[in-house]
This record gives sequence, C-alpha cells and structure tokens, in this order.
Amino acid sequence: MTKQNKAFKFRLLPNKEQAVLLAKTFGSVRFVYNKMLGERKETYEKFKDDKETLKKQKFPTPAKYKGEFPFLKEVDSLALANAQINLQTAYQNFFEGNAEFPTFKNRKAKQSYTTNLVNGNIELKDGHIKLPKLKLVKIKQHREIPENYKLKSCTISRTNSGKYYVSVLTEYEKDIQPKKIETVVGLDFAMAELYVSSENEKANYPRYYRVMSEKLAKEQRILSKRKKGSARWNKQRLVVTKLHEKVANQRMNFLHHKSKELASTFDAVVIEDLNMKGMCQALRFGKSVHDNGWGMFTTFLGYKLKEQGKQLVKIDKWFPSTKKCSCCGAEKTMKLSERTYRCSCGYVAERDYNSAINIKNEGIRLLALA
Repeated sequence: MTKQNKAFKFRLLPNKEQAVLLAKTFGSVRFVYNKMLGERKETYEKFKDDKETLKKQKFPTPAKYKGEFPFLKEVDSLALANAQINLQTAYQNFFEGNAEFPTFKNRKAKQSYTTNLVNGNIELKDGHIKLPKLKLVKIKQHREIPENYKLKSCTISRTNSGKYYVSVLTEYEKDIQPKKIETVVGLDFAMAELYVSSENEKANYPRYYRVMSEKLAKEQRILSKRKKGSARWNKQRLVVTKLHEKVANQRMNFLHHKSKELASTFDAVVIEDLNMKGMCQALRFGKSVHDNGWGMFTTFLGYKLKEQGKQLVKIDKWFPSTKKCSCCGAEKTMKLSERTYRCSCGYVAERDYNSAINIKNEGIRLLALA
C-alpha cells in the first residue's frame, strides 16, 4: 500500500464579512512574504561570498512582525507559516541552482494562501467547508470526497474576475500494482489537433482561444478606450477577464476528458519530451502552442496513468520521428510545410501519423529495455 495525494477543487461562496477577511489574509500573506524576502535579500548580499556562513543564517518568522503590525493577528497564522515555507523552498531552489532568486509579490500576483489541517480546523459538511478564522463557508461541492481520503490542507484562491475557489488536498492509501503492458499508443504533438495518435486518431482540439479571439479583441478595444481606474473601466475589465477564464476552463475540461479516455484505453502512452517554451520562441507559434495546452495535457495524462499502474513513456526530443519512415526505417529531411510523408520504398502517409507510429515503436523498444 502506498500513500497517494489527490486534490479536489470547489467553488467557494463567502459572504461579505468572509470576503473581507479573505482579502486581509491574501494581503497579509503577501506582506509577510515580501518582508521576509527583503531581510533574506539583505543577508544574501552581505554574505554571498561566504556560502558556509550564508547557510547558517536563519530565516525570519512571521511571529517577528506581529508586534509591529497587529493586523497580522487577525488572519490565519497557518497561512503566514506556509508563506514562510514557500519562501524557504524558493530560496533553496535558487541556492541549488534550480531557479532564479525569489522576487517580491505585488497586488497583481495570484491571490491565494494555504492552510493546514490541525485539530479538526478543516471540515466538509452539508454544502459548507469549515476553515480557520472563516468558520463555515458555503461551497459548490459537485462531487463527494471518499470517506477513506484524509484531509491534509486547503488552498484558497481568488481569480481576477472575483471568483473564489478552495482546493482540498487529501491523502489516501492505494495498492497500485504495475499493469502488464499489452496496449501501447504513440502521440505526435500537433499544433491544431493537439495530437495525432498511432491509431490514426486526432484529438480535434476545438482551439478555444482562436474561436474566442475576435470577441476578445472587440472587448479589449472597448477596454482600451475607457479611463483606467474608473467604474466603467473596471466593469469592462471584468468582461475581458471572464472571457479569458471561460477559454481556460473550456481547455482544461477538454484536456481532462481526452487524457482520461487515453488512460482508460491504453496501458502505456508514448510521447516526445518536447521543449514547449523553446518551440514557442523558435518557431513563433506561441499563440497556437499555448492555446492547446500540451504541457497541461501531459501532466493530466501522467497522473491518470500512474493511478492505474500504467505508464507514460517519454522519448528523447531529438529522436527523428518526423524524418524516419515507419515502414522501412529510412530517413529523409522534410520541410515544415510538407504535410505528407513519401518514402522511396513507396510508403505514403500523413506526416503526423507517420511520426506517431515511429514514436510508438521507439516507446515499445524503451519498454522492452526497461
């Protein structure tokens, strides 16, 4: 039996008093994070040439500021403690060379905070969730959390359109047995369709952003003509924000359904380990790449397969899946504009379909080696 984590996200419906307290908590978490980062930055500048001394320097704690800033006592202390943990993690990643130096948070940054379960301070019951300081808050609970799932923590967030959400992190035990690999599929990333499979099936991604782009452009033009900060400007800003959120929700829903379908049908899914950021910059396909959400899709696919003891296999990004003939194995150079693969052996196939077959075959080879 292994311990697994799973999060359940629900819409939060706070009353006016609770909304005010949430705003205070978001602000306090940001304030404490910036205060601690400011001190840490000073320490780093002072001892950056002496790493051993720098390692011994202790992080400031939120309790340090409560005497000087009494408003910090009004909010959830666990939220402030988690801000400290997040900063420590960010600093550690920088120190190990895995990230840039942490940056200060501003009011435009994502508004969220995390609180932990301690002595029953978090509880779900009758369409409400009990949270520290907030007490019972109404939620839209569209699905039940199984009884054997233990609550661990909650992350409360507010979107730019003013909607509140709570993500409930749970822990459960499950005996995941590795599944015998019998059915394998290869997926070739496609700009428009999301992917083309080795079964010659296309995801047929609806390209939600492209569909909405004309309406978005119209609403953004209206926004640009309004006086910034005015009531009419803020009203129009919400219109634009809600359109962006609608696109994001449509995309996420589609990707969840497609990843679930593949994870239920196949024992192993093979994909290329692509550098999406590099692809956006080098090929100037940023809008198309970000629209279909390939990175999000592979994340969903990975954990859905893992939950069932199945595998997501990633092959090297330099593997010549496009150049190689899936019939005879010969290789040829192709321009990006060429959409049909024609080999000297007489094999003719759609470019992406040929690539998907090569990806599948390489995945099967790697599985056999493993």
